[in-house]
Amino acid sequence: MKNKKRLLKWFFGILIFLLIIDTSATLYFYKVAAIRNNTPVSQVSKKSNNYKLVQKFNKLNKSTKTLTNDNLKLDAWYVPAESTTNKTVIVVHGFRQDKSNMRQYGELFHELGYNVLMPDNRGAGSSEGEYISYGFYDKEDIIAWANLLTKENNKSKITLFGLSMGAATVMMASDQKNLPDSVTNIIEDCGYSNVWDEITYQAKASYDIPAFPLVYSVSLENRIRQGWFFNEASSTQALANDKLPILLIHGSKDTYVPTSMLNENYNAVKSGTPKEKLLISGAAHAKSFETNPSLYEKTVSNFMTQYNPVN
Repeated sequence: MKNKKRLLKWFFGILIFLLIIDTSATLYFYKVAAIRNNTPVSQVSKKSNNYKLVQKFNKLNKSTKTLTNDNLKLDAWYVPAESTTNKTVIVVHGFRQDKSNMRQYGELFHELGYNVLMPDNRGAGSSEGEYISYGFYDKEDIIAWANLLTKENNKSKITLFGLSMGAATVMMASDQKNLPDSVTNIIEDCGYSNVWDEITYQAKASYDIPAFPLVYSVSLENRIRQGWFFNEASSTQALANDKLPILLIHGSKDTYVPTSMLNENYNAVKSGTPKEKLLISGAAHAKSFETNPSLYEKTVSNFMTQYNPVN
């Protein structure tokens, strides 16, 4: 009997110890993954092929637009096209970025003749918000921006463009019933297939940590704080119902959002929906445009000409 009690004490002691370790690790990794961090983010290098685009964008006349969605005040830059047009591209940034990181893309679409709206996601830049939602709530913010543009101009024709987390955001928005008809097409660059798979991949690749138990507990922490589990934020699930033409882009050397997710997303687009994909040889994560600017611009321009041509 004494030995049995001793074993039970050891068992529960070890269990409590493991729970304490898991709880501590959960809180640490949740802070890393999902809590706002205003540390300045890296920008396009001055040595980059595309730094000249950033310099050009800096000289453009930009106004600020704001809206309130989900009780959060959100901020965006708006750059009108050189020639008056009803065509606008909403450019959505990635994880731990803000709108300033997207200047090369803003300039790309500006030079193609479009108005450009570049929002700060919730929890980033000048927008309010404590948490990063990996597209789960951001998709509703992007829809709110599209509705704002449509309200301001009922002839608006809008393209959604996103990079990395922003790419997942625009894909997740694709099947939403409240997405306005003014949205005509989507371009995603290096977006993940779903949050669960991306977080699980990052845990293994960056920390050599298996999914169980940590990813499960971090997902539960996210459910407690934000109201959703990681497996509920899925690009592929949305793409299965998407009706809008979509261009999917990825780098062949992407080890942050694995290149395999390009085909997962592409194959998820339902039959009958126009879809194209572009794999940039040698490009690392979010570096496709900088790795092969001419091919990138040509492919994007042709897709836009087909599905949202400038007036």
